[in-house]
Amino acid sequence: MRPLFFTLAAAALLSLASCGGEKVTTQRVMARAVPERADDFVFENNLIAGRFYGEALEGETLSPGIDIWVKMPDRLVADAWYAGAQEDPEYYHHNRGDGKDCYKVSKSLGGGASAPVIDGVLRYPATNYRSYEVLRQTEDTVEFVLSYPQWQIGEDITVALDKKVTVAADSYFCKVEDTYCFSGAETLPIAAGFFRHPKQETIVAEEAGEDCVAIWEHASDQSIESEEGMIGVAVVMPGCDVVGLTPDGTHSVCVKTVGSGEPLTYYFGSCWSAANIQTPQEWFDLVLAL
Repeated sequence: MRPLFFTLAAAALLSLASCGGEKVTTQRVMARAVPERADDFVFENNLIAGRFYGEALEGETLSPGIDIWVKMPDRLVADAWYAGAQEDPEYYHHNRGDGKDCYKVSKSLGGGASAPVIDGVLRYPATNYRSYEVLRQTEDTVEFVLSYPQWQIGEDITVALDKKVTVAADSYFCKVEDTYCFSGAETLPIAAGFFRHPKQETIVAEEAGEDCVAIWEHASDQSIESEEGMIGVAVVMPGCDVVGLTPDGTHSVCVKTVGSGEPLTYYFGSCWSAANIQTPQEWFDLVLAL
């Protein structure tokens, strides 16, 4: 595993000093572990941002879900938000003109995670991510792997997950390559998708296609500061077996059956109406064009 300072050092090397001593930052992506905030792992490009939950948060939130952050385009905000949170824990729940965290994950897939689904029930990991590695960092692309240790599904199946995520500049979507290694079954159906928040007046893409799910809904909020904007969320899984709702109606998912150690590739994405994409049709058209 590469140390935490890897991504910070990479970002520093990509900041060039200009005349007059000002720094011109060419970095358009970032990803790093955040031990100063409950072991979050944050990722970001010039259009979107989000985080995964780590070990230190397990007493409060145990979830594989992706927490979507809404943000204004063409700037990186995560490091500034985390710095502000050192003085005010609710710092990034308030919009200071650059966006905020207003998406509620709880115990769910959040905005694009995956989990085995057996008998119509999502079988979440028993822990948050426990280790990470940043594989590659350039100005425009960052790749990282989050590892979820073994957990038990019923009496017979043991599962572990390595989640590889690629974040590229200028895209509302991140690529995921999930590798589930398991014993006790020849294959497992894996569902990747997102939580559909009750009472958020969700608009569903009725003609999203055979390999994707997409919605447009009022921004979910934790009652710290109201948010009038809309969020678009989508998952695209080329070659998936099934697209639809989980039986309990809580998640829209794409499902594909894989063998142990067989990578599962899909894409998750999001947008915010206060930024560049302002209507559901714009968002659904972008999803279909992926």
